[in-house]
Amino acid sequence: MSVRTIITSALGAALLAISFSFGSGPVAHAQGAAKGASGLPLPRFVSLKASRVNLRVGPSTDYAVSWLYTRSGVPMEIIQEYDHWRRVRDEDGTEGWIHKSLLSGERTAAVAPWKRGAKDVFVEMHAEPRRGAGLVARLEPGVVVAIDECNGDWCRAEIQQAEGWIAQDQIWGAYPGEAFK
Repeated sequence: MSVRTIITSALGAALLAISFSFGSGPVAHAQGAAKGASGLPLPRFVSLKASRVNLRVGPSTDYAVSWLYTRSGVPMEIIQEYDHWRRVRDEDGTEGWIHKSLLSGERTAAVAPWKRGAKDVFVEMHAEPRRGAGLVARLEPGVVVAIDECNGDWCRAEIQQAEGWIAQDQIWGAYPGEAFK
């Protein structure tokens, strides 16, 4: 099930083309490739702070809403900044604008969203950052986890009462090779 609810609007469809005038051009796929107006790196990952967030086709409340996210903690990738607005991309590739007050620097990640819908596919969470370490949990694709550390190959993740390590190439919410604490 998607974490967003589509809002249909004739105005939204008509204004969708306008959003391309604010396009980000080619997007780098490694953190730190550029700096935004905020001084923070672009692109970068954040999460939704609020439980109801409108994704707009342009950087203002004057623009139509194209999606409604109905859960906090959803990972987002900021790909552009304009004033107090952030152009974001979600795990499905949907792009739009969200006011910065609705975003959090807390890192979250979606577990292998590209495997969503596959039968009997799980991603393993281990007790240590290595294959073959004790199994903590088996997670379904699309599950959102909090991440607080990545070493370039593994990320320490938490979901409900389970904590452990997930291979970094099995999440959407950290760049390949990205390390942070």
